[in-house]
Amino acid sequence: MKHVEKQFAGRTLKLEAGRLAKQAAGSCLLQFGETVVLAAVTVSENIANLPYFPLTVEYREKAYAAGKIPGGFLKREGRPSDEEITSARVIDRSVRPLFPEGFKNEVQVFVYVLSADQENDADVLGVTAASAALSMSKVPWNGPIAAVRVGRVEGAWILNPTFQQLEFSDLDLTVSGSRESIVMVEGGALELTEAEIVKALEVAHKGIKELLDISDEVVDAMRQPKMEWVKAEPPADLVARVKELADDKVSEALTLAVKAERTQALSAIKQTIVEKLAEEFPDKLREIVAVIEDIEYKTMRDRVLSAGERVDGRDLDTVRPITCEVGWLPRTHGSALFTRGQTQALVSVTLGTTRDEQRIDSIDVAQETTKSFMLHYNFPPFSTGEVKPIRGTSRREVGHGALAERALQAILPPYEQFPYTLRIVSDILESNGSSSMATVCGGSLALFDAGVPVKSACAGIAMGLITDGKSTAILEKAKKARLHILDVMQQTMAQPRSQLSKYAPRILTIQIRPDKIGDVIGPKGKTIRGIQEQTGAEINVDDTGLVTISGVGEAAERARDMISGIVQEPEVGKVYEGVVKSTTAFGAFVEIIPGVEGLLHISELQHGRTEKTEDVVKKGDHLKVKLLEVDERGRMRLSRKALIEKN
Repeated sequence: MKHVEKQFAGRTLKLEAGRLAKQAAGSCLLQFGETVVLAAVTVSENIANLPYFPLTVEYREKAYAAGKIPGGFLKREGRPSDEEITSARVIDRSVRPLFPEGFKNEVQVFVYVLSADQENDADVLGVTAASAALSMSKVPWNGPIAAVRVGRVEGAWILNPTFQQLEFSDLDLTVSGSRESIVMVEGGALELTEAEIVKALEVAHKGIKELLDISDEVVDAMRQPKMEWVKAEPPADLVARVKELADDKVSEALTLAVKAERTQALSAIKQTIVEKLAEEFPDKLREIVAVIEDIEYKTMRDRVLSAGERVDGRDLDTVRPITCEVGWLPRTHGSALFTRGQTQALVSVTLGTTRDEQRIDSIDVAQETTKSFMLHYNFPPFSTGEVKPIRGTSRREVGHGALAERALQAILPPYEQFPYTLRIVSDILESNGSSSMATVCGGSLALFDAGVPVKSACAGIAMGLITDGKSTAILEKAKKARLHILDVMQQTMAQPRSQLSKYAPRILTIQIRPDKIGDVIGPKGKTIRGIQEQTGAEINVDDTGLVTISGVGEAAERARDMISGIVQEPEVGKVYEGVVKSTTAFGAFVEIIPGVEGLLHISELQHGRTEKTEDVVKKGDHLKVKLLEVDERGRMRLSRKALIEKN
């Protein structure tokens, strides 16, 4: 067993190996503050007969880690949450590129959050723990790596900021990397410049190298010999025959600009060559296809590096043709159709109330929280012309949705200014790359169409890098492309609509005195239910007396007026529209505010003598009265006579 304890980013970092999960190929326990994660790695001894590397990463947060019992009927952890899925994807994208090419044994990486101090996020710890477990295991892997989070508060860079610090940070950047380079970057920022992002990466890389110095002490002490494996290479004569038949045809097919035509042509090439070589290499049909795909890869790469040209004939900096349409769906609160080349996103916005907020029970906070902005991304198989089984929301859909949500979150108005729950749905109708960034662009336009007062438009661009070792100013190229897309979007819609959709709910707020809350709610909720039934509006009252009213059309205004009538204070000298609640020999009792009555004395009914109250007013009559006086006991004296001109 090996245990290391050091200071990192102002807190205690502990790494340990050799005590837990000893039957796994490798395991590591990592503690930062009082947040503890366990990473365990296993590997199959058999080579998987698959055209891809079968790596699975599971990141699970245990409810007991925060002293909680799971909700639901079963009271146990169920399917992974969206947050767990996005954390697993961060770990996956960090470790996957470092497995040797051609390694096809199935590998599983498990990361369990065993303790959560609700101060330090566990996801970046999971990357470092997984790296240590892989490095000390027998699994062939070209690590190690480590991960840190970078924030910035009032201009000061913070390594692994706490949850509280992130609330005030204009940056939340997760970076994983080795001593030599950065492997994975994910994050969000409040409109930082490219230079500021580069500085954040420099801060992160410095922290990564410091973290690797600590983790290497454990890894070096517990390192196992790596398992022997041999990359499966197709026979040389098979490669020669396939290249002879495929080289020119693949090169020609890759000049087709339309993806469907290109895919169909490449598929036909594979089928033809497999049929031709089936007798010569009867047991190598999968290898034949693999060689053809390798030819595709090398042909595309060579064309990019030598000719500066992509498969559809574009140069390396040209953005595909873009078309934008807004208001595309008549009954949605906002919609946009964003098309870039052969990628198309239909994005809709729905406005809701506080009752529509997503409830989240996380181990990172003590109490259940709510989420008022959601973005859901759907990627049906028809978008790529494929037939696939439908098995619910995929991890890819969750990850791409989270990416686009993070981009658009930064431009939303403060909740206090725009107290709506927002749900954006992006349905990808066509895909030929960068559908998540099409979601960002379409989402921005849909928010404009919905009349959401966003700070600015937002566009996204996906960048690929094929390098021959020379330096590349990739962020500057991304900025140029992003500004081009923003220009096209602005030509479609330059600013948000001034009015919300007539189908969207209106949300109004009024502040009442806390001692008036009971008057608004009424006995057993009778008053507030009555207002909701009469107007069709939804009403929420919090403990501070803030009343939130939502409804379609004029419902919210009507409900607000009724509540204002209930809580308003009688004002001497003011004229009220009242209702006669009862009559007596000495006058009538008139309700001037819901639940508030005053006496209209018989002498104040009219000028001159009145013999009988009912000669002038009857129960249920509506009339205008003036409030003359409120005595020390709160009794009110009203007058009708004061509003009648004397003859």
